[in-house]
Amino acid sequence: MEYAKLGSSDVEVSRVMFGAWAVGGWLWGGTDDEGSVAAIRKGIDLGMTTIDTAPVYGFGHSERIVGQAIAGRRDEVIIATKCGLRWDREGGDHFFDSTDLEGRPVSTYRNLRADSILEEIDRSLERLGVDYVDLYQCHWPDPTTPLSETMEGLNKVLEEGKARAVGVSNFTEEMIEEAGRYGPVASDQPLYNMLDRDAERDVLPFCAERDVAVIVYSPLHQGLLTGKVTMERTFPESDQRSDKVWFHPQNRKRVLDFLEKVTPIAEGHGKTLAQVAINWCLCQHGLTAAIVGARRPEQVEENAGGAGWRLSEGELAQIRGWLDDLAGPTK
Repeated sequence: MEYAKLGSSDVEVSRVMFGAWAVGGWLWGGTDDEGSVAAIRKGIDLGMTTIDTAPVYGFGHSERIVGQAIAGRRDEVIIATKCGLRWDREGGDHFFDSTDLEGRPVSTYRNLRADSILEEIDRSLERLGVDYVDLYQCHWPDPTTPLSETMEGLNKVLEEGKARAVGVSNFTEEMIEEAGRYGPVASDQPLYNMLDRDAERDVLPFCAERDVAVIVYSPLHQGLLTGKVTMERTFPESDQRSDKVWFHPQNRKRVLDFLEKVTPIAEGHGKTLAQVAINWCLCQHGLTAAIVGARRPEQVEENAGGAGWRLSEGELAQIRGWLDDLAGPTK
């Protein structure tokens, strides 16, 4: 495994991070707690020592499972969690309606008020079973709360020793710059992968110039870039991928055709398509780490193999050319 410094902070993260969204079960077709605990522990054993979770992943369930998995191993892991998406308290910006793991309706609000942040960090620490987290991130921007107030809350979390560093997620470069005026911002977490490259236009270069780490999520586009999501695969309504545009049959076929071109490159390195997709991300300028989800130990083992080697410049250029030809999805 490779490791990298998290921006200007003193936190060092594994370049492939364990993503614990699916561990929570919500929007991923249910839970597999035993497999999830085994997967997290396997990741730690393989050097994938940074775990990214959030309260809203399973409405507390993901954090509790992460806490169970790391019990007795706190000194081996870097824990990143988030704040700002509240289902347990009204107020802020109404974000979306959904159902919890028992099928009950739930409304979620974007709330980055200082008092909400201070309440959330204590609840996360309790669920995780730890005294502090290494990285505490705003999950989504809250248009109802000034960034000065948000950073006031995050600075208080730092002062109280409940986090070693703070970061943001899904923020624009303007938001990152403004937040940085009120306190240290160690990292940003944008969506980025071979199929979703918007961050290249703004966030990646902006953060590279300012020593802000970039931790990308969904580097496998929720499994589509593994090549394992064949045309025959179906998803239940409880799985968010059932309505994702790149998963629609006409677009899935285009992605599979693209991956067929990439296959000889993967075989040349003795790697899988998933490992190539992860490594492609890690090769991009200004990118610090990639968060990759898993719920089974064998998935973790494959994900970890995305680091420790490098695609050649020629291969990177060839893949980029194919991606430019692929362009965006059709509706």
